[in-house]
Amino acid sequence: MIDSYSFGRIAIDERRYTADVIVLSDRVVDNWWRKEGHRLHVEDLKEAFEAKPDVLIVGTGYYGLVKVPPETKKHIEKKGIKLIIQPTRDACRTYNRLKKPGTNIVAALHLTC
Repeated sequence: MIDSYSFGRIAIDERRYTADVIVLSDRVVDNWWRKEGHRLHVEDLKEAFEAKPDVLIVGTGYYGLVKVPPETKKHIEKKGIKLIIQPTRDACRTYNRLKKPGTNIVAALHLTC
């Protein structure tokens, strides 16, 4: 459960993070780093793909500056994963709303910009 989010900060299951994260069903990948800061590439989502999610939520930052190029979208959809792209505040709300026991939802969240 995502407890709170504000610019550059997120609390997940009562633990605070100040760097980008990938939220998996069993753990949080802290200090998530992308090949190209504000452009999401397929290789940036290795941990997310290994989790074999049904849904992948991408939080594009407080101001929504992270871009998901068409080739990344196609790769995700080809894997049969439903993709939701939203500014991080909305992405956190969506994650909490969709996350239920037995669901496999992953969130890749950019915390700033």
